[in-house]
Amino acid sequence: MTVSKRILSLSAVLALGSAALAGAVRAQPQAGPQETGIVFRNTITGEAMDLNEGKPGGRDTPAVKTFFQTGKNIYIDDKSCLRNGESLFLTSCSGCHGHLAEGKVGPGLNDNYWTYPANTEDVGLFSTLWGGANGMMGPHNEDLNPDEMLQVIAWIRHLYTGPVKDALWLNDAQKKTYTPFKEGEHFAKDTPGQCKPLAE
Repeated sequence: MTVSKRILSLSAVLALGSAALAGAVRAQPQAGPQETGIVFRNTITGEAMDLNEGKPGGRDTPAVKTFFQTGKNIYIDDKSCLRNGESLFLTSCSGCHGHLAEGKVGPGLNDNYWTYPANTEDVGLFSTLWGGANGMMGPHNEDLNPDEMLQVIAWIRHLYTGPVKDALWLNDAQKKTYTPFKEGEHFAKDTPGQCKPLAE
């Protein structure tokens, strides 16, 4: 066999091997759909965060699935979720941010000034809650699961007293009907909506 024929034979074998390998790779099971269409990043470091860590549960609700794919919090004006969000906020957040999110040790959250500008969007606020920030703002992913965080965010947004034009979390229809929070406003335990009452 001449050298040129050997080279051609070797080339044919390599081509067949590559085709077989490519076929084998394609035959492997494909990964399931990505759980998040959005990459949630630490507010300070910018590193991608693992949302599978932290408090168990609260990852398979329609609201969380929607939020992980689109960044849209469908709890924003749901009174049953606001009821829960108030309770969770008072337990987890008010010690530093005040009962009305007016600010104490931590910054105010009820106006249109944000220490971290990314928090004007719900993805940014969720990332700060999940992974923490500077100062005393530690991560809350051990005491709040993703669904509970969305309820807290809904309550924080409900406490907003700034100009409605700056409320980026509201769509145009919500902006037209938005009324600022009035102190003393509460929602009954049997308020209908997407969020079941919190376990006592």
